[in-house]
Amino acid sequence: MTGWVSFDAGSTLGAMGSQGGTIARDEDFAGQLRLTYEVDASRSFHAISCSVTGWLLHHRFFDQEARALAEFEAMKPALEALHAQLREGGPASTEEARRGGPLLATFLARFS
Repeated sequence: MTGWVSFDAGSTLGAMGSQGGTIARDEDFAGQLRLTYEVDASRSFHAISCSVTGWLLHHRFFDQEARALAEFEAMKPALEALHAQLREGGPASTEEARRGGPLLATFLARFS
């Protein structure tokens, strides 16, 4: 599999997301990365959740759709670059987890 594709063939679109909004976009990369965008226009709520299987689950919140969607797109190449530096599926040892820590911290500092 290459590139970003709809997660679970789009079956999650329109459902309630983990942050309480309606899932408007939900994308997967290589079965290891996921980006989900939730919205609730009644309260100017926009949330992005991203994950790297076995390594990271991170949520971001916005009050403007345009900014949230721009950040959604900006996170894609950054997640791909992060994924390329980490062991697929998570660390195999404590030492490997420690080596991944600074990489995860750099990503989180950029996308907080």
